[in-house]
Amino acid sequence: MAERSTAAVDVADNSGDKSLTAEADQSTADGVAQNRERDTDNDEAQGNAGTERPGRKASPPELHSGHKLARRYRLEECVTRLDGFSSWRAVDEKLRRAVGVHVLPADHSRARAVLAAARSSALLGDPRFVQVLDAVEENDLVYVVHEWLPDAVELTTLLSAGPLEPHDAYQLVSQVASAMAAAHREGLAHLRLNPNAVLRASTGQWRIRGLAVNAALRGISSDTPQRTDTEAIGALLYAALTQRWPYENDAYGLTGLPKDIGLIAPDQVRAGIHRGLSELSMRALANDGATASRHESPCTTPEELVKAIGEMPRIRPPEPSFTTPPEYQGTSYQQGTYGRPAPHPGAGQPVPAPPPALQSRTGKALKWAVSALLIAALGLGSWQLADALMDQGGNSTKDSQTQTQDGGNKNKQQPKPAQPIAISGVHDFDPFGDGSEKPSDTGKVTDGDPNSYWQTDYYTSADFGRLKSGLGVILDLGKVQQVGKVTVSFVGSTSVELRAASGDQGAEPTSFGRYAKVASGSGTSVTLKPARPLTTRYLLVWLTKLPLQTDGTYRARVADIKVTT
Repeated sequence: MAERSTAAVDVADNSGDKSLTAEADQSTADGVAQNRERDTDNDEAQGNAGTERPGRKASPPELHSGHKLARRYRLEECVTRLDGFSSWRAVDEKLRRAVGVHVLPADHSRARAVLAAARSSALLGDPRFVQVLDAVEENDLVYVVHEWLPDAVELTTLLSAGPLEPHDAYQLVSQVASAMAAAHREGLAHLRLNPNAVLRASTGQWRIRGLAVNAALRGISSDTPQRTDTEAIGALLYAALTQRWPYENDAYGLTGLPKDIGLIAPDQVRAGIHRGLSELSMRALANDGATASRHESPCTTPEELVKAIGEMPRIRPPEPSFTTPPEYQGTSYQQGTYGRPAPHPGAGQPVPAPPPALQSRTGKALKWAVSALLIAALGLGSWQLADALMDQGGNSTKDSQTQTQDGGNKNKQQPKPAQPIAISGVHDFDPFGDGSEKPSDTGKVTDGDPNSYWQTDYYTSADFGRLKSGLGVILDLGKVQQVGKVTVSFVGSTSVELRAASGDQGAEPTSFGRYAKVASGSGTSVTLKPARPLTTRYLLVWLTKLPLQTDGTYRARVADIKVTT
């Protein structure tokens, strides 16, 4: 599974239960203590169709700080101890990184469901979700290991300072909706999507934690999972715009709507709210197939919500504001007033007279000396110039003969125009990842169609989410031949290197170290020309930085590759 930084998964339901560790007000999310007294998640506060299946509650395992699981995961701090399971911040001693761990007895009524949900979530591998790293049944325990993101901030914490700006709210609903649409296409639902389950990373990307696992830990199910998650996204957008929870009950540190008035649009709660986002939240907050929006149909699935977002005009970030710097004031020393008495108000400042010209004997002698030096320099320069002109006249015949001969040679040795080199084979190359990156689409880089492309997976940052140094495609030229340049066309500005195997390689090298760097560049159309003559059969087009996509993720798209002599 992918090795990424880690984040805690919020699984506490403090609407009626008290945590056994400091009344749950010490529960942490991503290393920041949060007061969860009002973290309600019952059906009325959540406003979804999720239901909790009754089951036998097993006694929580007796664990303590310093306990090790699988001789690898050392438990550090208990985040939640509730309903027969506990959640911990832990350390993976093998990889020396922080992780989060959920632990419950193997005979717990939900142990099988938790294992199944964790393994299904791990197979998704979407970087927009907090990743499940391990799911194990060992001895009498079942535990799930997941990412821990110490630099991420919960939406609950962000909203405690006020509502989000329109651009931030637009990014929130766009990224969360597209991520949940991808999850539902794989048959996965969240069912507990609330402000505690949505995080904003330091890069600005929104991450979702607890996919399928949170609901399994709490025994929550739904007959309409897509509609449940879509309405939850609408509630998140509503809260981001208004700093209010769109139901009568207070929840997640947010005040609910006034009782007996029903659901009202965000732009009726606060002035100045973006109207398009206000209508979008109401379309997602569908109740029994109805919606408070009078103009548009309700969105009942994440796919419909993504389509509705795509039809909206894109909301751009606010322009940065610049303040005019104050006029520079020099110090008294720089202004030439150091040591002088301050002038009286209203008194005129005397203008200092320029220094007189040199009128003494020393001054006159100095002027005569300078004049003599100038005359001597002019004479010497004239003599050198005349000598150079005479030498040039004697060599003009030789130069003309040499130029004629050189011109004749140039006319005889015209450089040959560059010829295209056919690419006989192309395949993906991912030595630092899972070994494969969209192999079925690699042929699109040589099909001559600029509208088709081979694209990488999604990543959380331009440097491949700090998971690897890069990836690329290997070109087989069919035989060893001289390469003049390689032209690569991208969709979006991308950084790339050209690497080549040595010309004496009989078979295609399979390790990254066998390809030497010969050129590099960045842009949407990059020409990679080796500094020295290059003779090889195998070329590696190696991507080093990815462009940002509209959904907040990073991925590269290679449209065309051409090789010429």
